[in-house]
Parts: sequence; C-alpha cells; structure tokens
Amino acid sequence: MRIILILKRILRLFPVTLGVLLIVFSLMHLAPGDPVELMMGEAGHVTEEEIQQLRTQYGLDKPLYVQFLKYIAKASVGDLGVSFVKKQPVTSVIASRLPATVELTLAALILALLIAIPVGIISAVYHYSAVDRLTTTTSLIGVSIPGFYLGIILILIFGMSFQLLPVSGRSTYGAEPKIVTGFYLLDSLLTGNFKALKSTMKHLILPAITLAGATVAITVRMVRSSMLEVIRQDYIRTARAKGLSERKVLLKHALKNALVPTVSVVSLQVGVLLGGNMIIETVFSWPGLGSLAVEAIYARDYPLVQGIVLLYAVTYVFVNLAADIIYTYLNPRVELS
Repeated sequence: MRIILILKRILRLFPVTLGVLLIVFSLMHLAPGDPVELMMGEAGHVTEEEIQQLRTQYGLDKPLYVQFLKYIAKASVGDLGVSFVKKQPVTSVIASRLPATVELTLAALILALLIAIPVGIISAVYHYSAVDRLTTTTSLIGVSIPGFYLGIILILIFGMSFQLLPVSGRSTYGAEPKIVTGFYLLDSLLTGNFKALKSTMKHLILPAITLAGATVAITVRMVRSSMLEVIRQDYIRTARAKGLSERKVLLKHALKNALVPTVSVVSLQVGVLLGGNMIIETVFSWPGLGSLAVEAIYARDYPLVQGIVLLYAVTYVFVNLAADIIYTYLNPRVELS
C-alpha cells in the first residue's frame, strides 16, 4: 500500500514540473531582447538574413506554443537542446557545473543541521533563560539578514581584513584534485591528495556558512518550538517518572517526535538553498549551477535556463516527496495520501 501511495505522489509531480517549465518559458520569451541578436552582436556587423537564418536554426521563428511543445517532447527523452552561448548540449554544460552546486548545498545543509538541532534542543530545555533569549534573538537576526549581505561581510572580515580564508573559486589554482567524480572533496580523498582536500575545504567554508545562515535560524526556531511542545506531553512525564535519565528522555523519546515537523521545514529549505545558490555562487565566484543560471539569464540562453530550472524543479519536488516518506516513518499515523 505504501508503494502505491508513493507512486501516486510521483505521478502528481509531473504537473508541478510542467507548470514550472511553462512559467519560466513564458517569462524568458516575454522579456525584452533577442538572444540571436545578442549572440551575433559579439561577431560585429551581421546582416538581417544571417540573423533570420540563426532564428530558423534554433527554432525561434516558430510560434511559442510550438517551441514549448517541441521542448517538452525532447526533454522527455533527455534532450534539453543546445546552449545558444556555449554551443554545447545543455546536459553536458549542466553536468560540468552540477557537482560544485551539490557539494556546496550539501555542505551548507549538513552544517545547518549540525548547528540548528543541538542549539534548538538546548534552547527548548532552558526555555525563557538567558541562553534561550540569546538563541531566539540570534535566530531572528539570522532570518533578517540577506544572504548576499552576510557573504559580503564574511568576505570583508575573513578574506580581506584577516586574510584567513579564500573568497572565490573551489580551490587554489594548481591545487585542484584529479577529477574522478567532479566533487572536489571526494576526488581529493579518492586520489589521496590532501593538499587539494585542505584547499577545497578552505574555499568551501565561507560560501557554506553564508548559504546555511538563514536555514540555521529557521531550523533552530522550529526545533525549539517542536521540542517545547513535545516535552510537555504526558508520555515524557511518564518516561521521567520511570527514572530514565534526562538525556535518554530528550534524545530517545522527545527528539524523534519533535523532528516530524522539522523534516518538512528542512525539505522546504532545500528549495531555499538551491535558489540562494544563484546569489551566493555569484558573490563567491563559485562555478556551480547558480552562477551558470545568472550567466544564462543575462545572455538570454533559453535552453540553458530552462534546463537548469527543470533540474531544480525535479530536485525540489523529489526532496519534498522524500521528506513526506520520512515523515510517515517518524509518525506512522500520517498517511502519504
């Protein structure tokens, strides 16, 4: 029964993905400017005939609905077209930048959870104390500060003033690991290149902290709120009455139930992290999908923008599906339907 419900949820993801693509396709084509003219502008003087020839080559002379249907038909078999600017298949361009974004997003998410869950628990256990007030105030500030502003502050302090950490790129020039998977941390370990590992970790610190900032603040508040609600329940008082240690009561009985709503919030934060990547990667010159998307938008590279958005949309909906499944295991009373 659970498998059938999961399959039903997966089928519901297709209309969502299709809707996202339709919106992006419409916005890109409604925006002023012609991608062919932008491309040909770099080549100097060109004739109207040459511009029209390129428009025909890329299918831009067709009605919008024909272009969209053709794109969907090709995308369904894995053909996302050819980038106008890079003159390479969109799948190849995305594949070359994907590891950098995944590495940064996972680092930020893991960092956020390692900080937020313990801090949220401590804040709930010592609620209304000085520690709780400090945590609540800091969380509020964390939610309020824009990611790019936090990134600039960190660059000024740790990169420019104290020069403790690098502020751009994935690794120091010449210290890159031999590419095996595209994930620098993993490749450094696989090849035993600890110099590259150290360089990669140093380059990852500032963008990961910047990207994790808002997620930490939101998750701390959610964990605190959930823990406060759970530790007031009768079964927690019963566990304490049985003589269980406070550590066992909190970690074994309270935390599992408190994490149920937190899982949903964290899954939503994955979308925030993916969206925030565009700004943070640009600030730190991180060569991932976010900075690639910004470049593609400026260049009006329709296939590349649509390919990146499609990947983001599919990733986001599947992360939410995974969160729903985890939710049902943490709380069996909740049905996927």
